[in-house]
Amino acid sequence: MLSDIEIAKQSEVKDIREIAQKINISPKYLETYGNDKAKVSLSIFDELGDNEDGKLILVSAITPTPLGEGKSTTSIGLVDALNKLNKKAIGCLREPSLGPVFGIKGGAAGGGYAQLNPMVDLNLHFTGDIHAITCANNLISACIDNHIYQGNELNINPKRIVWERCMDLNDRSLRNVMVGLGSPTDGVIRTDHFNISVASEIMAILCLATSFQDLRERIDRLIIAYNYDNKPVTVKDLGITGSVLVVLKDAIKPNLIQTLENNPVFVHGGPFANIAHGCNSIMATKLALKLGDYVVTEAGFGADLGAEKFIDIKCREAGLKPNMVVIVATIKALKYHGKVKLENIKEENVEALASGVENLAKHIDTVKQFNLPYVIAINKFNTDTDAEVNLLIKWAEENNHPIALSEVFAKGGEGGLELAQKVIDNIKDTPEVNYLYDKNESIESKIEKICKKAYGASGVTFGEDALRAIRNAKKEGYQGFYICMAKTPLSLSDNKKLLGAPKDFTVHIRDIKISAGAQFLVCLAGEIMTMPGLPKAALAQKIDIDNNFEIYNLS
Repeated sequence: MLSDIEIAKQSEVKDIREIAQKINISPKYLETYGNDKAKVSLSIFDELGDNEDGKLILVSAITPTPLGEGKSTTSIGLVDALNKLNKKAIGCLREPSLGPVFGIKGGAAGGGYAQLNPMVDLNLHFTGDIHAITCANNLISACIDNHIYQGNELNINPKRIVWERCMDLNDRSLRNVMVGLGSPTDGVIRTDHFNISVASEIMAILCLATSFQDLRERIDRLIIAYNYDNKPVTVKDLGITGSVLVVLKDAIKPNLIQTLENNPVFVHGGPFANIAHGCNSIMATKLALKLGDYVVTEAGFGADLGAEKFIDIKCREAGLKPNMVVIVATIKALKYHGKVKLENIKEENVEALASGVENLAKHIDTVKQFNLPYVIAINKFNTDTDAEVNLLIKWAEENNHPIALSEVFAKGGEGGLELAQKVIDNIKDTPEVNYLYDKNESIESKIEKICKKAYGASGVTFGEDALRAIRNAKKEGYQGFYICMAKTPLSLSDNKKLLGAPKDFTVHIRDIKISAGAQFLVCLAGEIMTMPGLPKAALAQKIDIDNNFEIYNLS
């Protein structure tokens, strides 16, 4: 089979104006970037305000493995399949970060015959949104250090600056740095830290904003430091909200591109789900709902992280209710959770599959706790044996789990027709969502409910830094914030080595960071880091370009 980039190059890319016309977007609202991508002006909401919302389908997954489960691929294939069934379906996905593109995971444009176009542009600089977020983040950092150097009128304590710099690459050497070194005119010497750009709170608030005015108010609230009286200092105090907004003026507009089968997809925003809330922008999702009958979106990693935050944070903040959840799994991944080593993963192993299916069962349990209908999507590979497929289907039927085989990677929309029909048959018009916690209960209780209900933990412990942060959050009036868990995506627990569905484990919260703009508390569990590092064999060593500007090995 051809590589992803070879398939993308051979596909027909239609003019983006034609794609927009399919969902009734007038050319006057389009700001084109070449012929294959466009931003959509926010003024379109004035025209669409009375349109009835379509149905919202969330694509989630089991706990990810090194093999890849194909959540984005399934989402894109489902959009194509629903359109083949004459449904007006639109995709709503996140933008890829350059960190994974050049690191170990690769791009995020789908795979095989269920991809987005332009695949190369999407995985690289796209329309510049993440660069704008990086610039806005670092503009704040530059103004903080300049303010201190110029006399420190706000009485900022340099040892209590909580705003950190960022860049959109994996660079472990920048996790802990010293700034201000050199001559007396080079600033104040202090420690600083870099996050990957998609972990910046600027990314979070861009994706949670419901309007340009709402974005302004969120930027105003961003806590950048504490003064010598231990009071929070905000971007509004620094007086640079307008400048930050100027940098983000285009980044806030949703991006429209297409699938290989020329169906519309909005790709906008890209916070990681293990260190942020893991969903595309509210504005893109709301726009798609006004334009389509079905909107297919996804949230990062498994249901324990992405789906939980999508429902508990994004949907509540946006006033949305998902109508259906698709839970993606692969037989290879389930065998991995059944303790099969990677080198043996292609060999038939029904016993390991039967054991690993417990991981899928826990994610189903989490979705059920939200009171939402679901369908299991088995992303099928040619190494899956009949015995393994039959065992999984039998298990699902015996437990009354709707299930469908998906072959969108190899067949595109045609390979997703069974899944699309199962979604249509099981979707609810007006679901009553049960959230995992009430926003106004105690911080400790909210964290404990997520850990017990979504992860299956037996309890939660808090480190001294976390307890101190909880006291500060209560004192400053932030107790009613959402909880945004930051933990390993590789396990239901906070220990990446615990595969399957571990039991009798506790989650340790070592620290909590207040994100006043996003209005959530980021709870750091285990060894989670906000600046990844490159692997020994990084994809950056394989990607190349020739003299005709043809790119190779981008996946």
